Amino acid sequence: MGKRILLSLICQAMVVSLAALGCASAGGGRPAAETQRQGSDSPGGAGVPALVRKVAHPLTGAAGDYDPLMKLVGDSRFVLLGEATHGTHEFYRERARITRRLIEEKGFDALVIEADWPDARRVAEYARGRGADRTAEQSLSAFTRFPRWMWRNADFRDMVAWLRAHNDARAQEAQKVGVYGMDLYSLSASADAVVQYLKRSDPAAAERARQRYGCFRGYGDQPERYGRDVAADVKRSCEAQAAAQLREMEQRLAAWRAGADRRPDDDLFSAYQNARVVKNGEAYYRQMYEGKFSTWNLRDSHMAETLRELAAYLDAVAGPEGKVVVWAHNTHQGDARMTEMGEAGELNVGHLMRQSREGDAVLVGFTTYTGEVIAAREWGAEGRTMKVLPALPESYSGLFHEVGVPNFLLVMRGSGEELSRAMGEPRLERAIGVIYEPATERRSHYFEARMSRQFDAVIHWDVTNAVTPLK
Repeated sequence: MGKRILLSLICQAMVVSLAALGCASAGGGRPAAETQRQGSDSPGGAGVPALVRKVAHPLTGAAGDYDPLMKLVGDSRFVLLGEATHGTHEFYRERARITRRLIEEKGFDALVIEADWPDARRVAEYARGRGADRTAEQSLSAFTRFPRWMWRNADFRDMVAWLRAHNDARAQEAQKVGVYGMDLYSLSASADAVVQYLKRSDPAAAERARQRYGCFRGYGDQPERYGRDVAADVKRSCEAQAAAQLREMEQRLAAWRAGADRRPDDDLFSAYQNARVVKNGEAYYRQMYEGKFSTWNLRDSHMAETLRELAAYLDAVAGPEGKVVVWAHNTHQGDARMTEMGEAGELNVGHLMRQSREGDAVLVGFTTYTGEVIAAREWGAEGRTMKVLPALPESYSGLFHEVGVPNFLLVMRGSGEELSRAMGEPRLERAIGVIYEPATERRSHYFEARMSRQFDAVIHWDVTNAVTPLK
């Protein structure tokens, strides 16, 4: 991936101002002449729209819309559902439709989202009939940091409400479907959660954790300042303390796993995961100021490991074959090896899950041609409804627009060599995060990919609308 595009994606993922790292311009990539590849009239491209039209499954809102996808999923344990933006109503709505079917028809146990563990834990408590929140909307109140609209929106609220109703209807002894976060930004909140858990179960251990995490004292909700101070030799690293606390929580979890009368212990598992967040979050914020791109790899490695840890926990409490559906951006969900990102040495969740769970992970991308999106002009600014420019003709979204079917599902895995080859040619793919810069869209939001190798299936919605943020 071009250095500036990669920098844009990393900057959009960080909890610091873009200006702090010189990311004020989230643009970049190769000159347009270098990457204007196959349009429908270029070599090998003339018949591609017709080929896609022949294989595409129109999405009409009918109950059977995603039957081909359910067939593709089969007995897979991981389904990664992407999005081309962080603010498109149809992406959230269609992911919810698919997820409901995965839960009802395939027995999926968990919904994992691109969010922090403590924030998602509050949602899980509500969805399972616990906690103090009385409504699904109240359970989303923990999502207070920028970008709030990413999870505090009407579509996700409705999904959480459905989960609560689904769980309430299950037998008392049945395992309830949970909601989990897989990101690593919540260093302070996660440290507090570990100490609070230990206060209830082992006061002496709580004091050890409090002393270790006291190393972060003074940084609170500004962990990026901790990283800056360590880089400037103003502050000694807390790496050893975070690692020591994680080792202690690992020992506790191992003792639970070895127990003869093992019962579900969501609180212990959550505390263990929070200790992982502190350890990996410390490394993330510390390395953020070293001028390397390793923070992207660290973050996605943490997310992929969270999925594997969660699956192992579900196996332990609910029998083998715990199943997980994941909601995150296309740039995390597709196989990075099939993009410019991979060529630059970056990895992501889709890549790592394919690598560790070969044949057991289904990767689904989402695209749009034009419409509206909620996004911000710069980091920390208010989100607003913005016009999504019509996709470039040489992009996958431009190709899908030429198909002539407004909304469709395209299953690429197992659909024949001709489609795989046509959709495996390098084309531009658009990625809009929480920041959108239409004026520099070509440089800021496009990268090259080989879609049939990047994803197993793709869902295209030609004209999309913005999500509805909650007040």
